[in-house]
Amino acid sequence: MLHLIKLVVGLDTIEELEAWRKQAESREPVWKVRTRQTPKRADELVDGGSIYRVFKGAILCRQTILAVDTVGEGRESRCEITVSEDVVRVAPVARRPFQGWRYFEHKDAPPDLTGIDPELAVPLDLARQLRELGAW
Repeated sequence: MLHLIKLVVGLDTIEELEAWRKQAESREPVWKVRTRQTPKRADELVDGGSIYRVFKGAILCRQTILAVDTVGEGRESRCEITVSEDVVRVAPVARRPFQGWRYFEHKDAPPDLTGIDPELAVPLDLARQLRELGAW
């Protein structure tokens, strides 16, 4: 199984991402992530892959990839990646900045946080501070 990893620019939290999506829903009923280059391994991505999202230096969530399409032609071509509306929180993992997207092997993917008692989960701000100190 193959995934993508992509930085979130302009938003700091998962809640902000979800609020942004709620505002965009009326004009774009299907959630799409747009990028310049179409992944050459698109078939592997739609076979159970996800986009893992990086917020301020940490992977915090993922969305299942439903389709990868190239739109336009020549220099005007772009990639549209259709993702699930469900945003799945994952165990925070530090990630340095990069441009565009990268392939992300399943063996490197952080575990989902589904089924964990929210009161036992580490608050995101605390997790970020621990990562910055090198303690996590």
